[in-house]
Amino acid sequence: MPSFKLIAFALFCAAFLGSCNREADYVPDSSHKIRVGYIGITCEAPIFAAVENGFFKEEGLDVEMVKCDWSQYKDVLALGGFDITHHLIMYFLKPIEQGLDVKISGGIHTGCLRVQAAPNGPIKSARDLKGKRIGVPGMGTPPFIFCNRVLGANGIDAKRDVEWRVFPAGELGLALQKGEVDAIADSEPIGTLLQAQGLVYNVADQGHDAPYKDEYCCAVIINGKYLRHNPKNCAAATRALLKGAKWVQANPRAAARLSVEKKYLASNPELNTSAIGNLLYLPSVSGAEKAVYSAAREMKTVGMLSSRTDVDALAQKAFVQLDGVTDDWIKTIQVQKIADGQIPPDQPLRLAQEIGLMTDRLRVATCCGPAKKK
Repeated sequence: MPSFKLIAFALFCAAFLGSCNREADYVPDSSHKIRVGYIGITCEAPIFAAVENGFFKEEGLDVEMVKCDWSQYKDVLALGGFDITHHLIMYFLKPIEQGLDVKISGGIHTGCLRVQAAPNGPIKSARDLKGKRIGVPGMGTPPFIFCNRVLGANGIDAKRDVEWRVFPAGELGLALQKGEVDAIADSEPIGTLLQAQGLVYNVADQGHDAPYKDEYCCAVIINGKYLRHNPKNCAAATRALLKGAKWVQANPRAAARLSVEKKYLASNPELNTSAIGNLLYLPSVSGAEKAVYSAAREMKTVGMLSSRTDVDALAQKAFVQLDGVTDDWIKTIQVQKIADGQIPPDQPLRLAQEIGLMTDRLRVATCCGPAKKK
């Protein structure tokens, strides 16, 4: 029989969640404050750029940054832990289908997911993934979803024809090296790091392979309740984030340094520069809407959405057009081009040197360890 404390805790959680879901409790914020969620990953550079360059302030907003774990990201946004972010469209479509109250309002960038295999291994193309073991950072994560789409496009049943194995994101490359998996699905900056080390080649690259290369992977995502009560704030914040994306495209190296130096993410400037260079930050409203449709269609085809789901209805439910946020407006955005803010021609050499230093430091730490006291 459940203990009294357990029952009391369950009742408290139910009451708390119920109060979060009551729309009457969500009071419009006349002070123009908005909370922006982030995880601390490479592709979030437009969020950091928009904050540090004052783009939110230009839109009359007082921004608060809210750091969150990936595993809880969808729920925290839906329950009002923060109001807006940008994140992967594919990651939110299944929850939206199931009733998650969030909206998509503008495309940020393309190209952050990869399926990779060892250069000298048996996998030469996506068709060779059939019957293989594939490492992912988690079931239901964006790399897992992308890999499902790649498998389905090549006639492979993701439920029966492959074996999924879960590893922490930072250990996927090691799992491949040790032969514990035959291929891995990952995101930036891990994909760039492994490729620069010569440990993998891209079996499928969302940034370069059709039909994915023109599809926006990341878009502005808004809490539905906040949107209904604060449509002007949401439009303003979306504009700030889209301007941030345009600034990153013009200044990828500066954006990489900013993200690291302001401690938004744990990386180093050279690795982050190369990772950002693999992404295309060309903000688009219509591009985001098209991506919702294309991603939903493929996710339904491979069984990641219900067979009963009306893709058009889902896309219409997921996407929102905000006042003053249009492709024509995006064309008018002017951003400053920072000196030394672009990717230099010798960036591959800079990255190789940085990886060499990282390897040397790791070798010293592993072999020698901390000095022992006598």
